[in-house]
Amino acid sequence: MADVSQLDVVKLASYLEANIEGFKGPISADKFPGGQSNPTFKISAESGVYVLRRQPPGKLLKSAHAVDREYRVLAALADTDVPVAKVYHLCEDRDIIGSMFYVMEFCDGNVHWDAQLPEVDNATRGKMYDEMNRVLAALHSVDLKSAGLEDYGKPGNYFARQLDRWTKQYRASEMDKIEEMDQLIDWLENNQPEDDGRVSLVHGDYRLDNVMFDQDNQNIIAVLDWELSTLGHPYADLAYQCMQLRMPGAGDMKGLMGVDRAELNIPSEEEYVAQYCKRMGMDSIPNWEFYISFSYFRLAAIIQGVAKRAADGNASSKKAAGMGAYVKPMAQFALDTIAKA
Repeated sequence: MADVSQLDVVKLASYLEANIEGFKGPISADKFPGGQSNPTFKISAESGVYVLRRQPPGKLLKSAHAVDREYRVLAALADTDVPVAKVYHLCEDRDIIGSMFYVMEFCDGNVHWDAQLPEVDNATRGKMYDEMNRVLAALHSVDLKSAGLEDYGKPGNYFARQLDRWTKQYRASEMDKIEEMDQLIDWLENNQPEDDGRVSLVHGDYRLDNVMFDQDNQNIIAVLDWELSTLGHPYADLAYQCMQLRMPGAGDMKGLMGVDRAELNIPSEEEYVAQYCKRMGMDSIPNWEFYISFSYFRLAAIIQGVAKRAADGNASSKKAAGMGAYVKPMAQFALDTIAKA
C-alpha cells in the first residue's frame, strides 16, 4: 500500500469525527492495490479500521464512478441474503478530499485473484465456486420493493440500453480504431434476443476478486465494488463471470482457458450455469453466445475507459496505462465465441 498523497488525513479525520458516530482520530490512510476505477483506502483510526472509497480526481465520464450509487445499494442490502459491508457515511462535499466518497466497515477476510484457487484444496475449491453461485442467485432474488430499489435503474430492455451506453462510453474514450470492436458492436446491435421481461438487481462486475471469503474460505462475507450495479437482466452477471473464467491464465487475466477443471474440482461452465438455473427455478438459458459476447464487449469498453484516463493523467494506478492492450483481445474472444455458436 502506498501513495496516499490524495488525502488530507487531518481534515478527513475532523470531518469523519463529526459525521460518523463513535469515530475518533487521528487516522492513517493506506491505498489498496488494484481498484483501477474508484481508489479505495484502508483508514486506521483510534476507534477502529474502516474503508473509504472515493471517486478519482479529474474530469469523469458521465455516469461513471458513481460512489453514491454504491453507497445506496450497500445500505439497501443490509438486511438481505446478500453479504455486504456495513456503510457508515456518504460525503457528497467534494471540498473534503477533492471528490465524493463513502466510508464502510473493514471486513477481515480473503480476496482471491486466480480462478484456479491454488491457495486451497479441492474440497474447498468446489465449495467456493458453489458459494459464488449461491450468492449470485441470492443477489438476483432480492425483492426490489422491500429493499427500496425499484427505481435503481431505468425500465425497458436492459441489453439494448447497456449496448447503447457502453458503445457511447467506448467511442468517448477511443484512442485508436480497433476493427474487432467495430465488428463486435455491429453483431451485437443486430443479434439482440427479444426482451424476456426479467428484471433484477445486477452487480455489473461479479467475479472472484470482487467477493470476500471468510478466513476458512467457506462463506462469502462481503460482495465488493458495486459501482456498476443497476436494475437489469440477471443473465448479464452470470455471463460476465463465466466470460472471465474462459480467459487465459497468463498475465492479469487469471482465467481457466485450457485448465482441467475436473482435476481441480471446479465446475464446468455448463455445470455452473445449470446450478444457477436450478437455484433460480429455470430450465436453461437460450442465446448464451450473445450474453457471453456482450460481456466481452462491455469489459473491453471499460478497459478502454481506464486506458483513456491513464492517457489523460487521471487513472488511480500506474498499471492502468497498459490496460489498452487488452481491448483488441477481448473483442477477438467475443468474435471467436460468435463463430463457434
